[in-house]
Amino acid sequence: MAYQDLTTRYPDVAEAIDWLPFWEPDDDHHDHLEAAGVQLPYVPMSREKYLYVLQDVRRLARERELRMVWPVDRAPNWEVSHLAYLVARDRGLGRQFIDETYRARWEEGLDISSPEVIARIGAAIGLDPEVLGGAWQDPQVRAQGLEALNAPYRDGVFGVPYFIDGYQRFWGIDRLPGFVSTVRHRTAPATTTSR
Repeated sequence: MAYQDLTTRYPDVAEAIDWLPFWEPDDDHHDHLEAAGVQLPYVPMSREKYLYVLQDVRRLARERELRMVWPVDRAPNWEVSHLAYLVARDRGLGRQFIDETYRARWEEGLDISSPEVIARIGAAIGLDPEVLGGAWQDPQVRAQGLEALNAPYRDGVFGVPYFIDGYQRFWGIDRLPGFVSTVRHRTAPATTTSR
């Protein structure tokens, strides 16, 4: 929902900000982060919270008149999509990757933990499908992923969506308008008054 609201209601802000990935790391990344003293705030979701989230997402989608397919993530490996994003971003196609990945997951119900799905997204945005689909296994990209996970930790990120503007922090979709206002205020050209 935050993606939809940001890109459709506030496209100026969507274009002006840096999009940083944040995900639940696989065991290897988790072990490296823990050895460096980085503890990401992930905890297992209770059944009650999970059922509430399902209901809330349906309600929010209906309010926005969005057609949404709830993806089934049996054993997600978030490195597959998130590390591919880093590759796409470094090649100047980060937003295009996000747009296509959003559609794949939330409109088509595809498993974005599948290297094949990510490879197809790569082809759709003009990137080498094998490079994008295999990014999660590339040692250099994995090292970049560690830094990508470390940055939100340093900023105190504890969930998504999470928006930061300077020292201002905004967590949750209901805080998006406040974030937008802060960004617009900060980036507005200075006005002068004449007498």
